[in-house]
Amino acid sequence: MRMTQVETGPIRLLVVDDHTLFGESFVSSVLHEPDVTVVGHCATLAELHDALHEQDVDVVLLDYESGKKNQKELLEALSQLRLAARFLLVTRDMDVTELHDVLDVGVSGVVLKHGDPRHLLHAIRAVAEGNQWWDESALRQLPTPVRQSAEMHAPALTVRQQQILQHILDGLSNKEIGAELGVSETAVKASIQELFHKAGVRTRSQLVRVALEKHSEEWLKPRS
Repeated sequence: MRMTQVETGPIRLLVVDDHTLFGESFVSSVLHEPDVTVVGHCATLAELHDALHEQDVDVVLLDYESGKKNQKELLEALSQLRLAARFLLVTRDMDVTELHDVLDVGVSGVVLKHGDPRHLLHAIRAVAEGNQWWDESALRQLPTPVRQSAEMHAPALTVRQQQILQHILDGLSNKEIGAELGVSETAVKASIQELFHKAGVRTRSQLVRVALEKHSEEWLKPRS
């Protein structure tokens, strides 16, 4: 494993790739941020396993090559790592099946390589704070989910609920959502409870999964 010494910051970032992603401007910009420290760079699963046991890591930034055979092995390995670090995938694309797979292993977010580079830092910070972050352009590329029944219909969301759901996908906290919408944190919490009820879930992560897997067409409309 190649260790990288950078300015100390509160978010400890571990990069996992084949030594190509790290050199791209997409990731290089992270090195100049005062609140992010790249604590290491791994090229294999074995190195990742050792690094996570040898040091404290807040976020693992993982280069995910969609469609590669060994990515299934990678996701299975991630499901075995019951550690505090959160995983953020960087990929060129991701189909519905793969999205379901990464949700299954508890990945906290996905960023597209060809998206806005500023989204990477936003995603790292959101994931480090315990939130989830899903690239909006990735969500737009998802085809309509296959319904389990022709009679299954998504409960309609109000404009405010849809705004809050999108902000949850952006990784914002309740306080930040309230500031964005100009409402109290209590009002945001009440709307989130309404979203939980409509989705039939009890947590944010479950809400994200239901929104992505079952109701993306109805609930995740592109922003105007």
